[in-house]
Amino acid sequence: MKAVFKELNSLDLRAYEKYHLSKDILMEHASFSIARHINNYKKSKKNILIVCGKGDNGADGIALARILHLDYDICLYLSHTLNSDISLLQLKRANALGLEVSQSFPTQTDIVIDCLYGSGLKGELKEDISLIEQMNNLKAYKIACDVPSGLSCEGYISNTTFKADTTITMGAMKLSLFSDKAKEYIGEIKVANLGLSNKAYEEKSNIYLLEPNDLCLPFRKNKNTHKYSYGHCMVFGGELFGAGLLSAKASLSFGCGAVSIMKNKDILKYDESIMYKDEIPSNTSAIVFGMGLGKYKNDYIEQILKTNIPLVIDADMFYQEEIKLFLDKENIVLTPHPKEFISLLKITKIATKLSIDELQNNRFHYAQKFTSKYPNITLLLKGANSIITQNNKIYINSQGSSKLSKAGSGDVLSGLIASLLAQGYSPIHSAINASLAHALAGNKSKQNNYALNPKDIIKQIGKLKI
Repeated sequence: MKAVFKELNSLDLRAYEKYHLSKDILMEHASFSIARHINNYKKSKKNILIVCGKGDNGADGIALARILHLDYDICLYLSHTLNSDISLLQLKRANALGLEVSQSFPTQTDIVIDCLYGSGLKGELKEDISLIEQMNNLKAYKIACDVPSGLSCEGYISNTTFKADTTITMGAMKLSLFSDKAKEYIGEIKVANLGLSNKAYEEKSNIYLLEPNDLCLPFRKNKNTHKYSYGHCMVFGGELFGAGLLSAKASLSFGCGAVSIMKNKDILKYDESIMYKDEIPSNTSAIVFGMGLGKYKNDYIEQILKTNIPLVIDADMFYQEEIKLFLDKENIVLTPHPKEFISLLKITKIATKLSIDELQNNRFHYAQKFTSKYPNITLLLKGANSIITQNNKIYINSQGSSKLSKAGSGDVLSGLIASLLAQGYSPIHSAINASLAHALAGNKSKQNNYALNPKDIIKQIGKLKI
């Protein structure tokens, strides 16, 4: 996993003061990093348009133009009169090599590089809107320098934002790149080296980006075992029983030794691999409930409150005032989607009036507010980039895709988390690894991205490799 930072100004300042580097040195290395990416780009590209703003992000672009000059056909386009000393210095260097600023915007190019606005943009973009639209309309490989122009430091997206194929961000990962709305614009993310190891450049962070190689699958190492050596998961299926059945099948597919479902009169279809119970078995090691609760809500809540068994709570339960009764328990994982999380925030009086847009623009803020109030609870806030928090630490899973946007997908995720809980893993370990497995299983499906269904995810779980 990689460290993620809310801002990098303090890290740059530390590099100046502790390592005797300068803004100029860091900028040169950043520009060379982008140049290396272009030189290594496999497709044959000759014409490069570099669009620069008036500040330091523009200076990065001018330095890049100087580096690439003579090896490519460079069109250097400035959106405004330069207003920083370093951008003026970079232009002086470029001019000395014979590189001139273009007075017109080209109608075609092979590569377009966005160096208009960096990560310091606050709020909505107010200038260069038509210019960014022109850049987006070019049929070219698109690179954003640091962040796509129009993406603010808080992760907000302006009405017009540069849509990059690749974002080469400076120094370290920035939190703004992982808002749900940013996912549409950032493309592949790469980090530009600034002239020193990231171990020296970075400080400690409480925010981490999960990577595929962070996945830890529940392989069985011991040989002398039986089914209950790997836990017993109890699923409360509710009135809409199909959701619970998906959770149960997912739990079984992820290593749980035995899975039971609470029997009720709405069960229409039985599965021979799952047991059906009238009460919670004494050897139950994890419970998952909330999906499809319906008329069984009161019965289920009363039974579960009497236990101290690790819990996964999902779906309908986030609309019930009784959820407050569970929030002082330990070993609990909550898995709301945004609308459910808004209800949870209202019930817990963390935010009483909040729209979907307000939440989506401030996902990290509200996830952190919740975990500050309930530090022992593991929260998995679902979305384009899932957020997992516990005790003031934040983990971001950006591996998911639109393939997973299908009814029942969340029920599978809950079952995967409960499976690991049942096997004795901690809530945070269970949430992280189930979330990664869920996303990667979806990605490995060979069907068209609109065709994936929850059963396909379950099938892929057993085929995952580390």
